[in-house]
Amino acid sequence: MDEKKMTTKEKILYILKKDGEISMKELAEHFSISDIAIRKHVQSLIWDGFIQKRKVRQEIGRPYHVYSLTKKGHSTFPNQYEELPVKLLQDLEALEGKQMVDDLLQYRRERIQNEIDKELPDDFDARIEKMIRLQKERGYMIDYQKLDNGDYHIKIFNCPIYNIASAYHEVCENEEIMYKQLFPDSDVTVTSYLTKGAKYCSWTISKERSKLKVGTGT
Repeated sequence: MDEKKMTTKEKILYILKKDGEISMKELAEHFSISDIAIRKHVQSLIWDGFIQKRKVRQEIGRPYHVYSLTKKGHSTFPNQYEELPVKLLQDLEALEGKQMVDDLLQYRRERIQNEIDKELPDDFDARIEKMIRLQKERGYMIDYQKLDNGDYHIKIFNCPIYNIASAYHEVCENEEIMYKQLFPDSDVTVTSYLTKGAKYCSWTISKERSKLKVGTGT
């Protein structure tokens, strides 16, 4: 999702998806238009059921409102996590056993991994950026930052298969395997998962593997 091509309302929803619950003042910092114009857009989104507001009382000063997405607001983002795919996997498990589900999820991971890998360049930085673009096309909302040491910190705010991953954590495990195989010369570390209640999935992909994991293994 390209922020430059978004309408004001789309950008408001995008910011709330990333930041969670924020105040009008915090929201306004993302725009160059007037506060009054932003308030009109927010109010319209509230009327349409995409945003909800909550009053926050302070010990000192006047109370203020914070805004967040409703279920309808969350549903505006790309997803494949309706009930049917999860039910189908559960039915498959009931008929053929858990191993069949594991095999299917592994097959899916290998297919996607091969599709991504054949489009990735050799250069590390270019490889990271291309991988992120491809994942965004699949419906992931991703932010990334290059650290001073050359490593990359990646945050995934929207997972298009969140419901499946919530029911079958093997999806997340396969995702980790995929990144490790796409970046075999790097350390790939995951520190948080959406499916475990975090605000986003958090990954670090190092430019080089640590010395303890290369060479003789000593």
